[in-house]
Amino acid sequence: MNRRLALGAFLIVTLSAPAQAWREEPLRPSAPSMPDPAPAELLSEQMADLSLVDAVFLGLRNNRSIKSAYLWRIADKFDLRVSEDAFNPKLYLSNSYRASRGHADSQRAGQFGATATLLGEYGTVVSLGWSKYHTQANQAGWRRNDGVDFSIIQPLLRGGGRDVTTAPLRLAQLTEEANRLGLKAGISQTVAAIIFAYRELLRAQEQLDIARAALQRSQELLSVNQAMIEAGRMAEFEVVQTEASLASQELGVEEAANLVDRSRLELLRLLALDLSSPVRATDALHAEAIEIDPGQAISLAERQQPDFLRQLIMRQQADINLLVAKNQSLWDLSLEVGANQARDRYGSTYGNGADRSWDSYAGIRLDIPIGDLSRRQGEVHARINVEDQQLQLADARQALIRNVKDVIRDVSTRWRQYEIAQRGVELSKRKLAIERDKLAAGRSSNFQVLSFESDLQNAENARLNTVIAYLNAQTQLDLTLGMTLESWDIILNDH
Repeated sequence: MNRRLALGAFLIVTLSAPAQAWREEPLRPSAPSMPDPAPAELLSEQMADLSLVDAVFLGLRNNRSIKSAYLWRIADKFDLRVSEDAFNPKLYLSNSYRASRGHADSQRAGQFGATATLLGEYGTVVSLGWSKYHTQANQAGWRRNDGVDFSIIQPLLRGGGRDVTTAPLRLAQLTEEANRLGLKAGISQTVAAIIFAYRELLRAQEQLDIARAALQRSQELLSVNQAMIEAGRMAEFEVVQTEASLASQELGVEEAANLVDRSRLELLRLLALDLSSPVRATDALHAEAIEIDPGQAISLAERQQPDFLRQLIMRQQADINLLVAKNQSLWDLSLEVGANQARDRYGSTYGNGADRSWDSYAGIRLDIPIGDLSRRQGEVHARINVEDQQLQLADARQALIRNVKDVIRDVSTRWRQYEIAQRGVELSKRKLAIERDKLAAGRSSNFQVLSFESDLQNAENARLNTVIAYLNAQTQLDLTLGMTLESWDIILNDH
């Protein structure tokens, strides 16, 4: 089942049941088909059963962190557009008009100019300008001047060469790639946070059910005790133990109910829904063992993990910055070619006239800095940054391998703990049933039954905690490998 949603005018996400194509066994079973979640405005009006798929869907649509990230993506894309526009022609218009009055004369002057420039990929700057100037004086008469200026400047050392000229664009492209990885990382973190919060709500609900079941068993035991007292088979003071246990179970129910409300509020906050919405988590806590190849997982993380990939990008940016810094320390040697033409017309009390002129030039300009250490300062910093990025990359790769191995080991450990906890619940149930039968036959005591009752409740809570921990470890594995969005078939249309 696929769902498609739009976030403002710039987010399109496709969401389906989780898929784990990279594993030997699926991480989660495919979610059954279900109706689309109710709109946010209806959740506050009626009890809403919320599945994990629905929670992720609503989070992608409503979560404020995701919306904020996509808002900043507008600025990021515009930054890239500015860098790409560097090699497009630019046109600059300038206009002015001034009226002045002095003791000898008064005049009005107007000026209009247009200049077009073009930057080539090898640092060539081509400029073409046209300007017109007009003055009108009461005594001196009028004067008009217009002309065209054309120039070509080609840097031969500093600022020249395709690698140096296109460096800002390549840096901007790498920055854009890093920003997209940052968006992926941010959304992955938000999805994981929603999953963790949903499971905390599930845990709280299950703990409330366990507490209520224990309370009911205590009430049943109290009824049995009262019947045995009436039959003369139990001393009346022994019922105090059961009554004390009953009070403790009532307290446990209240604490569990409070935890349900707190977990519900945290989930609703992440989903950006009305905090008064009475939602209930409905997914079953089902776990399956998975097989993970460590080598395959590490290789996958090196290709998918956003933070590690951003570290690779920073390494590439450091190399480009060093190339630019080396170029900036060179002499400034440029080839210059240009031509201009001007026409001057005037009229006064002494007559009218017109002059035409043109000029052209070609030459070389050389600037040699002597004793200026600032030219080397940028290169030194850039070289140090390259070496530092090599160290940072090595550390990031080692940390990635460690994290992957840690989370794989955690998944395996959590599964073994879950199996042990399952056996513990089964044995506790049998132990309690046997002890209750012995109590009915007068071969056990209230204290022993209550002790076994506490053991069963602890075992049920232990099983609940281990299955939640195992499922969360799987989610953390996806996050560590950079596969959260892929596992949930979430496609970010960020073009």
